[in-house]
Amino acid sequence: MEINWIIIGVVAVGLILLILFMIRKNQKEKKKLTEFLNNDYKKSEEDELDFEDTANEK
Repeated sequence: MEINWIIIGVVAVGLILLILFMIRKNQKEKKKLTEFLNNDYKKSEEDELDFEDTANEK
């Protein structure tokens, strides 16, 4: 039984390309998710306190 190095080489190159594709896709999705989570948070008006007004009330 002889080892067919061409087929092993093609499979190895294919696996490397698949891994690189998955890493790049994951990095893009991570960047999109980070930007979404950073920009998605909006303070409601109740959460925003005017500290100068609350200091004058006391």
